[in-house]
Amino acid sequence: MAASEWKKKLQLEWSLEGKSIPMPDTVDWKKVYEKKPFGRNLLKNPAPHGLSHCTPPPEPEPAGMFGAEPPRLEPEGDFTHWKTSKEVLPYDTSGIPPGAVVCQLPQFSWFSLEQTVDLKAEGLWDELLDQFQPDISIQDWYEENQLHQRIYELQVRLLGPDGQTVVQEHRFTPEEDTSSFAHTWKQVSHVFSSYGPGVRYVQYLHRMKNMNMVNFRATLVTDSSITVQATTSTPP
Repeated sequence: MAASEWKKKLQLEWSLEGKSIPMPDTVDWKKVYEKKPFGRNLLKNPAPHGLSHCTPPPEPEPAGMFGAEPPRLEPEGDFTHWKTSKEVLPYDTSGIPPGAVVCQLPQFSWFSLEQTVDLKAEGLWDELLDQFQPDISIQDWYEENQLHQRIYELQVRLLGPDGQTVVQEHRFTPEEDTSSFAHTWKQVSHVFSSYGPGVRYVQYLHRMKNMNMVNFRATLVTDSSITVQATTSTPP
């Protein structure tokens, strides 16, 4: 099939005709069509804990006798395609009155999952990203729990061709209401639009707070996604 036929096939399948999307003949349209870049999740392994937001998060196991089970210090899951890191936080002694004897304090830590998506490798092309600037939507779901007021953070960056220069950034650092508890999944979403020329990568980083005391308790995430739409919310 000729390149022009692949381009026509792409235009028909994604209803691109009539839109101001540049489609130059220099693009390998067969490769673009096979990648199917629009509407699919560009993140790999989006549910590393093996869970779905369509079902309730698992109930934490009750704390048993100290030492009854092998200690667990890390979140469990398949973190293939994710870069992981851990930050152990200092003990919080601010609420302990002077002279009080404390047998054990909770040890908090942040567990980070990071993944960078190469937009051109996923089938998008320079002219589309620079001129049309299609909507780039992100979504995540994190588990409500009562570990702490801050249990989740999200940082997503649109990066330039060098993979370092930040073109645009979105941060989300919620505070939880620990006075009420429903133990559900909480949705996080954002749409990048009219972000300017030069975007080639999307860096996705979220951090979950964990606690280690008598037993280990992790904050869970699932169904993370980055999708590119053949639309734009605001004309560039």
